Amino acid sequence: VKIFAPSIEQRDVVNHLKGSPTEEKRNVLVESARLARGNIQDLAELKASEFDAVIFPGGFGVAKNLCSWAVDGKNCTVNEHVRSTLQAFHSAKKPIGLCCISPVLAAKVFPGCEVTVGQDKNVDGRFPDAETASAIAELGCKHICKNVNESHVDKANKIVTTCAFMCKAPLHEIFDGIGTMVQEVLKLA
Repeated sequence: VKIFAPSIEQRDVVNHLKGSPTEEKRNVLVESARLARGNIQDLAELKASEFDAVIFPGGFGVAKNLCSWAVDGKNCTVNEHVRSTLQAFHSAKKPIGLCCISPVLAAKVFPGCEVTVGQDKNVDGRFPDAETASAIAELGCKHICKNVNESHVDKANKIVTTCAFMCKAPLHEIFDGIGTMVQEVLKLA
């Protein structure tokens, strides 16, 4: 297992204690290195031929830094290294795992694919971003409704997705869903 991130400036830096942006500037690779304890490489160096699969974690950073979904929604652009990485694994028929908001990356890069970000309706207030499913459909992809502890496998494209924090759920349910995504990716590898 190796961890990669693009060497780009973050769109903004958030003080998570206060929940508001700061004036500080950070690099995505440097910040990711802090989280990965330094064991990380620039995404530009990733070679799909050296790996059996790729998994993209989610989080709002994906929607702000790996693409512009946070600002532009379905009209977003995808970072060039993220796009080329996804395309390289897809072309090599190697599995791609995506969780939380990151399934929108596949929706932008692979028209016609199937993904899940949970439900397409805000069921019991648990899916406050349910409109993301509609935007995915507007991109020509199929959104599959799944519970937080489940994942969806698009066998034709070898794309496995789960909603994770797109659902307001207890951590153990989110953990279970991410676990099923990882297990399905490994089965396809």
